[in-house]
Amino acid sequence: MQMRRLGRTGLEVSRLGVGAAEIGLRMVDEARAAHVLNIALDEGISFVDTAACYGISEELIGRTIAHRRQEVVLATKCGHVTGGYEGEPWSAKTIKDSIDRSLARLKTDCVDLLQLHSCEKAVLEKGEVIQALLDAQQAGKTRFIGYSGDNEAAQWAIESGHFDTLQTSFSLVDQWALGTLFPPAKARGMGIIAKRPIANGAWGARGSDTPDPGEYAQRAQAMAAPGPIPNAPDDPILLALGFVFAHDEVDTIIVGTCNPEHMRANIRRVKAQLPIAAEAVEALHSRFAQVGREWRQRT
Repeated sequence: MQMRRLGRTGLEVSRLGVGAAEIGLRMVDEARAAHVLNIALDEGISFVDTAACYGISEELIGRTIAHRRQEVVLATKCGHVTGGYEGEPWSAKTIKDSIDRSLARLKTDCVDLLQLHSCEKAVLEKGEVIQALLDAQQAGKTRFIGYSGDNEAAQWAIESGHFDTLQTSFSLVDQWALGTLFPPAKARGMGIIAKRPIANGAWGARGSDTPDPGEYAQRAQAMAAPGPIPNAPDDPILLALGFVFAHDEVDTIIVGTCNPEHMRANIRRVKAQLPIAAEAVEALHSRFAQVGREWRQRT
């Protein structure tokens, strides 16, 4: 598995990472979660991303791969009121309590990366949530801090200089970050984590006849309308992954699944079928510029 340094953190991460929302929000059983996560680690994936609000995700990670902690760069997120907790969202107390609860669930004393979970720009500007993360870092509960989010809030987070990493939406149908977020983030030495890289399978779903196929599928329909993408692979998931992997600014790409075969298939794609043709990547850039100039990141 190809490895990359996650910006100024110096952490070595696999370019393909695990997004652990699926196993937690779909409430999969422990045996299935163990199967999916251990396949990933056995095949060289070293980056696992979760969040306090992803159902039972943190608990499943703690129960199934805590014994392999040294093999994993472990990231979680905080800020929301979730899991029966009573309190104010985006307050220092909620964040502190969330971090302590996450550490207990994950069965670790310290995570590698602690991220604010998509709060708005106004919340960031108050400074309380940032200080709460810095306090956790000072207390040894996290090695590095990051921001997970999009659009103007992500721009503010980058410009603030407080964060070591940025996790943000980037895919063939969501390219806004390429010109607006990636250059300033890289200039500040931030690690970049791409979320939603396959855009919920939008490219393969672009021909859907459902009344509301979803924003990403609607974007894919608009981008596909001029005709086939030149030299694109027949596999739409490979096309989506290949597009994101073609951008060197991205350090790691998180993909979620609770299906062991889907995990194996994604690993095979990354190890054996990349890169995709440069002509396909260029065509996707061109199509987005033609029809998606006003599309902001999906939040």
